[in-house]
Amino acid sequence: MQQLLLDIKKEKGALTLMSVLIAGAIGLTVGVSLLLLGLANSRTIFALEQSNQAKALVNACAEEALQQINDSTPYAGTGSISLGQGLCSYTVTNTGGVTRKITSSGTVGTIVRKVQITISAINPSIIISSWQEIADFN
Repeated sequence: MQQLLLDIKKEKGALTLMSVLIAGAIGLTVGVSLLLLGLANSRTIFALEQSNQAKALVNACAEEALQQINDSTPYAGTGSISLGQGLCSYTVTNTGGVTRKITSSGTVGTIVRKVQITISAINPSIIISSWQEIADFN
């Protein structure tokens, strides 16, 4: 009888130990999953922030190019601006007569944003016929 009680206690102890190990494994899996999700989320937020900064830079360079055209009607050339953690550049191309094409690129980290602007008239004021973000310059 005593032997039977000892065997039952051993089985209960083994069952309890197995339950604790399974619960610990489940808890560890949940914890690691939450850490990985948090890491992926912070990377996404960081890339989104860099993308927004690159967009602001590309627009700043585009505006600078427009100012150059406004200051000097025959202007055609390139320029660049370094702001904060990024860099942008622009190119103004004379496409004939009073039309111009501006290409601008802004880079922050590994994120690059580009815009292309088409100007249909310069005098008496600059008329922008197209301002669009593009994947790459043609």
